[in-house]
Amino acid sequence: MPTQNIRRLLSQQNNIKWTSKWFQVDQKLINSFAEVTLDNQFIHTDQNKAKETKFGTTIAHGFLTMSLLSAMYYDAVPENDALKMGINIGFDKLRFLAPVRCNDNIRGVFQLAKITEKDSNTVTLNWDTRIEIDGSSKPALLASWIERQYF
Repeated sequence: MPTQNIRRLLSQQNNIKWTSKWFQVDQKLINSFAEVTLDNQFIHTDQNKAKETKFGTTIAHGFLTMSLLSAMYYDAVPENDALKMGINIGFDKLRFLAPVRCNDNIRGVFQLAKITEKDSNTVTLNWDTRIEIDGSSKPALLASWIERQYF
């Protein structure tokens, strides 16, 4: 990886937060996720029963909320033309802090926390990530997300 790209990444570490557009989590998306993951618990899929819960409506699966991080990342973080490929290698920490109710709007906030050069063509990026819920002071999710980039 050219030294200038490493310097550019390092200069952005802890300085910049990238924020995605708002994404609406509607019942169709929740139902699709339930079908694919075989998680049809009523709090996600049965709008009538869910009205009787403390949430007052259906809520998104925590893992659905987490899975939207990729789309939010692509929307928020500028592309690097030198990048050949990036892969998700996991999380050091992941916490679901507040439910995402049906029809809530959520967005991702990404801050580069650490960069480690693995070899001359590969870096590991640690991202402090947060998913915010429109109108709520409490985030839906906090995570330390790890990505590997190949140049």
